[in-house]
Amino acid sequence: MDIANMEYNTTRNGLAMREYGRHVQKMIEHVLTIEDPERRQGNSHAVIELMGFLNPHLKNVEDFRHKLWDHLFLISDFKLDVKSPYPIPTREQLYEKPRPLPYPKRHPKHSHLGKNLELIIRKALDEQDPEKRAGFANAIAYYMKLAYNNWHKETVHDDAIQSELTGITDGQLQFTNTPYVKAFRPQENRERERSGGYGKQRGKFQHRSNSGGGGGGNNGNNNQRRNDNRGGGGGNFKKKRY
Repeated sequence: MDIANMEYNTTRNGLAMREYGRHVQKMIEHVLTIEDPERRQGNSHAVIELMGFLNPHLKNVEDFRHKLWDHLFLISDFKLDVKSPYPIPTREQLYEKPRPLPYPKRHPKHSHLGKNLELIIRKALDEQDPEKRAGFANAIAYYMKLAYNNWHKETVHDDAIQSELTGITDGQLQFTNTPYVKAFRPQENRERERSGGYGKQRGKFQHRSNSGGGGGGNNGNNNQRRNDNRGGGGGNFKKKRY
């Protein structure tokens, strides 16, 4: 082996996409050297098929062949001159920064209820149908009751909900029926689970003691039978004559 012709990673160029490996990158570099356009196009299709075979997880991705062609041009440093069934990406598109998304600036008057409830209240106030308006009011009151229970961990009376709803809507919404919402108290649930767990343990110990007692009774009966057999056996011996 000629050590002088050996190739080391320190002398190689960097991998553009590590998931495809060194051999695919070398194949693409070889395609760049092909001068015949038809032969270069055919070899590019062969490389695409190999890239899809090496990464079968891309088949579950939408437009996976589009991704393969984009990766082909990326590995070639956008120097490959072939026809693509998809728009050919450019270097500028690769390094183009996405536009920042506008952050919604909302300042709800009642932060504990949120901005969405204010939107629903506004929609309810614009509703002209009495039945739909009453349905909106009942749904809004039910949501307010749920929000109150989540924050305060205790039940709330309908009068308090109606008073707050009246203050928000200036008395324009009146609800008639809201389901009962039980307050969530984590301390009570822990105590209930703890008591239930202890009850199960007591039952387990009791069952074990009963089974043990039954085993003790069986042992006692067996010992009694042995003693009876021994004692009864003594009667089978003949009485000694003097």
